[in-house]
Amino acid sequence: MSGDMQLKQHVEDELRWEPSVEAAEIGVGVKDAVVTLSGHISSFVEKRAAERAVLRIRGVRALANELEVKLLSDSHRSDEDIARTAAAILNWNPSIPKDRIKIQVSHGWITLEGEVDWHYQRSAAELAVEALMGVKGVVDQVTVKAKPATNEVKTQIEIALKRNAELDARHVGVTIEGNRVTLSGTVASMAEKIAAERAAWRAWGVGWVQNDIKVTPAGLAWNAA
Repeated sequence: MSGDMQLKQHVEDELRWEPSVEAAEIGVGVKDAVVTLSGHISSFVEKRAAERAVLRIRGVRALANELEVKLLSDSHRSDEDIARTAAAILNWNPSIPKDRIKIQVSHGWITLEGEVDWHYQRSAAELAVEALMGVKGVVDQVTVKAKPATNEVKTQIEIALKRNAELDARHVGVTIEGNRVTLSGTVASMAEKIAAERAAWRAWGVGWVQNDIKVTPAGLAWNAA
């Protein structure tokens, strides 16, 4: 069995294993270890769950998530209703600073705008609204407040990468320009690439992370050709 065929089988098995995903509705394509998901699903949170399932599989170099959310008839809600509920959820979430994020809803798509102090606050806002009934997608345009980063921050990120049990940081490089961090190098899986980015975002002063790490799974037949 070729590397792509074997990886396709792994992806299909993982989707069937994930209880929050209706795997029968999802098509899987694989070329050069790049996975494409297609088909129709009933909620945005299911789309996210399918995405996370694929990204945790060793051997996946990248993912194109082309799943389309088609709501069931009893899941439809007005944009006004979605906006009101989303605003209430953000207001009650202690991880999200109050009155810093604005919400717009159009045809079931939520757009988040504003500025926060930390990336975890931005992520918390997106996670809070993406699971709401009637949501077809989330566009996160929230920015992290710019702060001057230093060489000490670069060192702290490098140390954090090395102590992270989720990744092998030996081949990951870190550069800082202003408040922008760029990650480079190679890792063996998408899960490691994501773990490196999350670690970088936790540093004080980081306003943006450019993740240029390449995923180079070992042992794939197509990679040796």
